[in-house]
Amino acid sequence: MTQFYKVALDNAEPFYNVYGGTQDNFSLGGPSRSISGNGIANEEWWITHGGDGFETQVDQTNANIIYAQSQYGVLVRYDKSSGEEVGIQPQPGKNENAYRWNWDAPLVISNYDNKRLYFAANKVFRSDDQGNSWKVISDDLTQQINRNELNVMGRVWGIDAVMKNGSTSPYGTIVAMDESPKNENLLYVGTDDGLIQVTENGGDSWTRISSFPGVPSRTYVNMVLASQHDVNVVFACFNNHKNGDFKPYVFKSTDKGRTWRSITSNLPARGSSYSIAQDHVDPNLLFVGTEFGVFVSNDGGGKWKQMKAGVPTIAVRDLAIQRRENDLVLGTFGRGFYVLDDYSALRNTSESTLAKEAELFDVRDPYLYEHSYPLGLPGVAFQGDSYYQGDNLGPVAMFTYYLKDDIKSLKEQRREREKEAKKEGQDTPYPSYEALKAEREEKAPQLLFTVSNSDGNVVRKIMTKPSKGLNRVTWDLRYTDTDPINLSKPSFYNPWADSDKGILVSPGDYTVTLSKIVLDNVTQIAEPVSFTIKTIDNRSLPATDRVALNEFNRKVLKLSGSVGAAQQTLREISNQVKHINDALVRAEVQHDGELVANARKLEKTVAGIDTKLSWDGVAGTLDMGRPPSVGNRVGMLVYQLFASTSDPTQTNRDSYAIAVEEFKPILESLQKLVNEDLKSLQDQLMESGAPYTPYSLPNVPQFED
Repeated sequence: MTQFYKVALDNAEPFYNVYGGTQDNFSLGGPSRSISGNGIANEEWWITHGGDGFETQVDQTNANIIYAQSQYGVLVRYDKSSGEEVGIQPQPGKNENAYRWNWDAPLVISNYDNKRLYFAANKVFRSDDQGNSWKVISDDLTQQINRNELNVMGRVWGIDAVMKNGSTSPYGTIVAMDESPKNENLLYVGTDDGLIQVTENGGDSWTRISSFPGVPSRTYVNMVLASQHDVNVVFACFNNHKNGDFKPYVFKSTDKGRTWRSITSNLPARGSSYSIAQDHVDPNLLFVGTEFGVFVSNDGGGKWKQMKAGVPTIAVRDLAIQRRENDLVLGTFGRGFYVLDDYSALRNTSESTLAKEAELFDVRDPYLYEHSYPLGLPGVAFQGDSYYQGDNLGPVAMFTYYLKDDIKSLKEQRREREKEAKKEGQDTPYPSYEALKAEREEKAPQLLFTVSNSDGNVVRKIMTKPSKGLNRVTWDLRYTDTDPINLSKPSFYNPWADSDKGILVSPGDYTVTLSKIVLDNVTQIAEPVSFTIKTIDNRSLPATDRVALNEFNRKVLKLSGSVGAAQQTLREISNQVKHINDALVRAEVQHDGELVANARKLEKTVAGIDTKLSWDGVAGTLDMGRPPSVGNRVGMLVYQLFASTSDPTQTNRDSYAIAVEEFKPILESLQKLVNEDLKSLQDQLMESGAPYTPYSLPNVPQFED
């Protein structure tokens, strides 16, 4: 139940890290995703500072430099490369009064100079050397109210009231701060006693704003956010829950904070507001964190809609946007961090977009890599159910799409009509024979995503059930499996089982199209979208030519698929032979020695081919040395190559050549077995009047008049 006050992100490649401070449990950071197929484990996180953790900020050009703090503004500069920290909290000068620090003191790294920091107690501090030295750039910016004279629960309490001034933030502190991305001299601060202060000259002078329409006086200013798009625009979230007022207060100013208007709009009346974020591309796309979840608006706060999709009802204390990845990251007070991968489709959900039948949004360029399994097996492996593994985004392309309406089957359409008729008090007549037959013969409507490479060749098809609204499917960047189709389900858990997992495609340019399949008709319903698959440079011995690697792997898997098909064919013939032997006994004719001999000969031929193709059971029982069968050789080859992006070894190439050479005569024998020997035996069996056996056509029976 991790309680984060704030969230911060770095720009580490290829995957950024997430940082924050927790109540009672230190400040820490960890990966937003990793190459692990097991998930993200607790051991992958690192502590940056002790105490109650609060706001963290990370140098955007050097991800090893992290600024973390504990309660009362105890600020450190943490070096991730060495694990060392140095205390850099500003200290009062000679004869200067001690500063008043909130438990959660605001910290900003400048947009203009990564060595410039802003930090605040009851005054604002600036450092131009990464916290080695500080200068005060404001007077006390609070209302300087004596809280011992304020009513608490209807009265002024005495000095002995339990914990009234113990383990409690001093009153009259700065709790929110931001620097304008459009003007380096424009700074905003918010205080715990209801003020917003603005400077347009780097702190030489400050303008005080104390009144906000509809906001009770002395309401805590939880966040101020300067717009990335307009120097005159600034946002603020006010939070008055400490006074028993649980309304959200979200405001916007278009004149650098001089005047304000509410954009709280249709946010739930109960659910205090904590944080706000503005998209770096679309100025009208806003996110707000509240006591009961996160909300989004794509019209600048005119209307809000709650975002769920896996986010529980939880306090969203802070929001951060990773611009490179277009990710929205939530810091929640009780459930840790949440990441919404690539929210960019929300920029395009305009009225014109929503009026279309369907829309396929831009695809973020995915990373291509093989999963690692540090635990040896997928999931928690041998660690037990108490071993925590966080969710992890794997090597996938995310296809985000919009569907205006559900695509209903004929049966669903009929039932809707009947439901409406019932509502109107009308009869619901039975469907006609033709209509009911059409219903039962119809295949359910599907959406089809077709992925093609730069040569226009289809590399993967993905199908999903239509569902109206904004949706997402993923492609694992692999070709489909070339092994024989197997529709049966395993009777026991196999952690490696994956019925449709082929090899990785090559990096490069790809296109995806969206179609619908209704009544067996395939119709494209959205414009194609192009994207580029990128690689991660995490290999010591990478393939010198990924295209050549892909071609070799494809040849190996095609061979594996052919060998698998041959093995499946032999299994099916073996099953037929069992039926044939039983049919010979049940045939109402004199025992035919030639037919029995032919059946026995076929059975031995099947066993002989299977020995060469799969394994020699007799030799295995006697521990006799034998050359590997074709199936064993190909199986080992696939095992050695499947999870690697390095060049094939010479051993791999030699094994492939041997397998191809040995498989050709086996395949010829199998073809003769199927097309000649088996067919001839089945014909003889039918002529003898034996009962039907699988894959044989019965003779037309002769009936007496």
